[in-house]
Amino acid sequence: MGTKVLLVGSGGREDAVARCLVRSGASLYSAIKNRNPSIISLSKEHIVCEETDFKRIQRFAVEKGVELAFIGPDPVLETELVERLVSSGIAVASPDRKAARIETSKEFMRDLMTRYSIPGNIPSIVFRSVTELKGFLKKSGKEYAIKPIGLTGGKGVKVMGDQVGTMEEAVDYASSIIGRDGRVLLEERVTGEEFSLQVFTDGTHVKPMPVVQDFKRAYENDAGPNTGGMGSISGADGLPFIRKSSVEKALNITSMIIDALKKEGSPFRGVLYGQFMDTENGPVVIEINSRFADPESMNVLSLMKSSIYDIFYEIANGNLHMNVEFEKKATVLKYIVPRGYGTKPETGVLTIERKSMPHNLRLYYAAVSGTLERVEMSTSRSLAMVGIADTIPQASDIVEENLHIINGNYYVRHDIGSGEMMERKASRTLV
Repeated sequence: MGTKVLLVGSGGREDAVARCLVRSGASLYSAIKNRNPSIISLSKEHIVCEETDFKRIQRFAVEKGVELAFIGPDPVLETELVERLVSSGIAVASPDRKAARIETSKEFMRDLMTRYSIPGNIPSIVFRSVTELKGFLKKSGKEYAIKPIGLTGGKGVKVMGDQVGTMEEAVDYASSIIGRDGRVLLEERVTGEEFSLQVFTDGTHVKPMPVVQDFKRAYENDAGPNTGGMGSISGADGLPFIRKSSVEKALNITSMIIDALKKEGSPFRGVLYGQFMDTENGPVVIEINSRFADPESMNVLSLMKSSIYDIFYEIANGNLHMNVEFEKKATVLKYIVPRGYGTKPETGVLTIERKSMPHNLRLYYAAVSGTLERVEMSTSRSLAMVGIADTIPQASDIVEENLHIINGNYYVRHDIGSGEMMERKASRTLV
């Protein structure tokens, strides 16, 4: 029997982590919000509860003799769970609340980068007054990304000239955030190709994962409202349209942020991921997050060769010296979502022909309940299909060729990772 490991979270990201943990020999104990059939099937025991119910989760972990814990969803990192687990003698491979501020407060993140002269920062300003906000926007003549300070689930940011069409709309949206949260963050708009760089870290040592790009817009050709993410791609040797020098600089920025947190007395232990944009002037930081990305984590975890239990154990003990290895393959993930997702999602039932799945396809269960062959959709993302191949278009084709195993009323973005998309991106690649 392997070491008892607590996993908190019930989405596709956590399903991927659960599979890696069990494959590493761990005995899984999970705290889940929805009855994710894959996580349940992998768990020795589980509880169904609000994932922010830290007192109940702590009791469950102590009662079951859990020795190591990993937390998936970002809202949980705003609770006392990590500190309570540590106080109960349980090792944790996730950041505490002070370290997690790098995600839970965008104001803190920008201020930290400024104070430690970390490159890749974007000029930004926080407003607490609607009057001052209006005067600033009308006078500046620039376009901005309008962001709540705290967590948004990937859906709270609106960019002028993109999701926000007019100055009046920008003022109205920013004012609504001030009315709700008391303040709003404006960041100068930057353009380029976005990419996600995830790392494992014990607060000192940094082990990077393959670079990934995700697609948040609901509809084909990156149109429609922002979502939590409709899919993501990774290449066998990086992303062909992202400069390798920019990825190297992004890793240096990530390491500098981790070092700054350590100097602040808030060492970061866990998974940290940066969302970057490759601009003409090099990579800039769009945001920093204190956990695995969703969906990008499923791309990299589908390729993981190392033991994730060993990685988590070394993170929790501040001794991450091991090599972390991944297969040299391309991946394409496409999310199966309810029709109307991003606006007015329609719930329903999906059936899955699991016996028809080829070896180069992974299927992860997200915000669903039911069995491995029949799931009830919620209003969020349902299933993630990941194709694995030598090239991104080939991996995309694997997903497309196997969509027939999912039956029901759903929507998927077919264009993600397609040959046409990759040709279009290649034409815009910076030199």
